[in-house]
Amino acid sequence: MPDLLLELRSEEIPARMQRKAAGDLKKLVTDGLVEAGLTYEAAREYWTPRRLALDIRGITARSRDVREEIKGPSTSAPEQAVQGFLRKAGLTDIGQMQVRSDSKKGDFYVAVIERKGRAAEEILADIMPGIIRDFPWPKSMRWGAASRNPGSLRWVRPLQSILCTFGPETEEPVVVGFEVDGIRSSNITYGHRFHAPEAITVRRFEDYVEKLEQAKVVLDAERRKRIILDDAKNLAFASGLELIEDEGLLEEVSGLVEWPVVLMGEFEEAFLAIPPEVVRLTIRANQKCFVTRPQGETEKLSNRFIITANIEASDGGKEIAYGNGKVVRARLSDALYFWRTDQSDLPDLDRLAGSAERFGLDLKKPLDQRMARLDHLGVTFHARLGTQGERVERIRRLARELAPMVGANPALAERAAVLAKADLQTEVVGEFPELQGAMGRKYAELQGENPSVARAIEEHYKPLGPSDIVPTDPVAVAVALADKLDTLTGFWSIDEKPTGSKDPYALRRAALGVIRIVLENGLNFSIDPINDVQALRHQIGATPAAAGKLDAILSAAVSGGLFGERARILIAEAKADAPAWLPLVEEHDPAISDDLRTFLQDRLKVYLRDAGVRHDVVDAVITSESCNLLLIVRRVEALSQLLDSEAGKNLLAGTKRAANILAAEEKKGTRIADAVEPELLKEEAEIRLFSAVNQAEKEAGEAIAEQDFSGAMKALAALREPVDSFFDQVLVNAEDDRVRANRLALLARIRQATGRVADFSKIAG
Repeated sequence: MPDLLLELRSEEIPARMQRKAAGDLKKLVTDGLVEAGLTYEAAREYWTPRRLALDIRGITARSRDVREEIKGPSTSAPEQAVQGFLRKAGLTDIGQMQVRSDSKKGDFYVAVIERKGRAAEEILADIMPGIIRDFPWPKSMRWGAASRNPGSLRWVRPLQSILCTFGPETEEPVVVGFEVDGIRSSNITYGHRFHAPEAITVRRFEDYVEKLEQAKVVLDAERRKRIILDDAKNLAFASGLELIEDEGLLEEVSGLVEWPVVLMGEFEEAFLAIPPEVVRLTIRANQKCFVTRPQGETEKLSNRFIITANIEASDGGKEIAYGNGKVVRARLSDALYFWRTDQSDLPDLDRLAGSAERFGLDLKKPLDQRMARLDHLGVTFHARLGTQGERVERIRRLARELAPMVGANPALAERAAVLAKADLQTEVVGEFPELQGAMGRKYAELQGENPSVARAIEEHYKPLGPSDIVPTDPVAVAVALADKLDTLTGFWSIDEKPTGSKDPYALRRAALGVIRIVLENGLNFSIDPINDVQALRHQIGATPAAAGKLDAILSAAVSGGLFGERARILIAEAKADAPAWLPLVEEHDPAISDDLRTFLQDRLKVYLRDAGVRHDVVDAVITSESCNLLLIVRRVEALSQLLDSEAGKNLLAGTKRAANILAAEEKKGTRIADAVEPELLKEEAEIRLFSAVNQAEKEAGEAIAEQDFSGAMKALAALREPVDSFFDQVLVNAEDDRVRANRLALLARIRQATGRVADFSKIAG
């Protein structure tokens, strides 16, 4: 069967676009083939900085003939309806249709559409111009004289040539002929821009790859990556060093070269006084180079770096390495200046006293100075959510309240929260935003902060994704939770929630972070009071009058539910002062917390399903009021274990049978007794079931009170045999109305007992 070789060659394609563009090209072409009635056996895409290529194998040589019958309106239908059907079917005259009869509906029109199959070359020539013209580049351009014409071709960079051949292995392939904006398809391509710029005539894919290789072009991006990585490791090893691998950088540099040549550059050792992260980012961001370290080291870097060139230089790459070294030295000089500046006093210290007093900062310490400046400058966090300083104030107060709940020292949690955003005002983070948190930790360590505080400053942003680590130090946990919950309640309070695929403030990521922190640290508390309190802080403002008394109320509310007994006592005491914020506390609407709870539950469902938990088991456990994430998961785990056992499966069947009987009788209006009357139990099986239900309810209730959900499930599993015996030996719909109502009440007790741990009606099976 014939194969297709396609190449679109242009000026430099940005590395970040190459992989997706090649995938888009494969999808567009293969979808076009299938839509036209062709099939294919395999397709693979390739890309370099200057070309997108496609190898499609086993394409059918011709599409099949198609005969399609389309049922139309009745022959007595209005003329307008008949004409509309003609247009829809692509016909011009009523005589082109057939008339069929139906015994019930009478005569009606039928359009018979016949389409002859077409050669694959003809189909390709027909679909390719549209694919190229409408290609979904995120950014594109027009060029040359044709750019003045409306509708001229847009491409990511000027398109230079199109190669398109088609044919079976046993024959000479043909050129699929078409034209796009004056560029005619052919069997000609070009090699490396400098090493082999001459025209190359190719036949099919194997021939194409071989000739490109001879012309200093490695077509396969994954092979370019292996060449770069292996050569870089070997070059570093030969110098007594280790390469620090960087998959993201490797992907990027493989998209910058067609013929990778690995070289080594160097800079002065004095620059190694800069933190390794800053050195690495400076070299990575500015020169797209890898860094190295002495063999056996884990933190310390060497003053050698790895360059990936796109040319085999006549001097062995000495001039390339020297030029890269000059740029790297200049950039590291800037980084060294930033590093030293961040450890010096700010020039405007005299203006920062108010902010320092507000946050309890020591203006002799550089990081404290940066936090004071962040507050003093009124840097906006969000137009409707206030400044960064106000945000830090909320996080600070919540972190202190959360500290006892997560086993952290409240004073350390408060200190870490105060300094968590301070590095946003540092020179290094201004140059490299991706280092926020990491630089805060370094500066905190330099000024002698408690190790837990320094760690929390870095880790409070985590986890940044599903594979990122979760904070485990209690202080970091308190600050990370406070930060994420403040973000969620803040954006919920201004009704800026994720919609569809849009989540500009990464609120889904924040919610998943809360879930992972809670579950992976085994934190046992309800999320609702915390969200209520933080939503109220957003409503009242960060620094209300009589803040101390308000904080006492809110702290009591966190631990006791909004609002627990302690909080109510404090509110009563506050009434004597009649602060302006008191009505807001008393009239607080928990709707924000209700909606946010639902959002967190939905994210938890996704998290559990990704972990392989059955969706029906999750749905059976979660109710609209569930707000303790850890207990939800423990219930899910216990229920899953129960349902995996034979006793659990049989209990589920018996429970569902009881529920179905009850539902049917309730629908009919059959009387069901309010409670089981023991004296009406006549059969041995129903007496045993009544006793078993009483025992199971008692044991399950005690287990639930101890949060022992496995024990609760075990207690319920004991119902399996009495339930089976009951349905085997007892007629529920007895003739005696009182007996029937009593037996239905017994079934209701089964539903009630199992309902204490899960809604069994939602479980499949």
